[in-house]
Amino acid sequence: MNQLTVGQFKSKFSEVLAQVLQGASVGITYGKNKKKVAALVPYKKYLKHTKFTLGILKGKASFKIHNNFKMTDETFLKS
Repeated sequence: MNQLTVGQFKSKFSEVLAQVLQGASVGITYGKNKKKVAALVPYKKYLKHTKFTLGILKGKASFKIHNNFKMTDETFLKS
């Protein structure tokens, strides 16, 4: 993962987005100590690693989403 400071990220925003579109992940650091504060990853990679909590069934039940399951961004954002 490529690391950039906030200033570098701001000045190279378009270039960074082009890298992310190609599948790269970019870390953003902040301050003199370059504290890691964020990661910009391709959206498809983000969705693959998103876990959903089952609420009151946590630890008592599980579910699996099949590979051919389709969900639009609109449906995802409403839930």
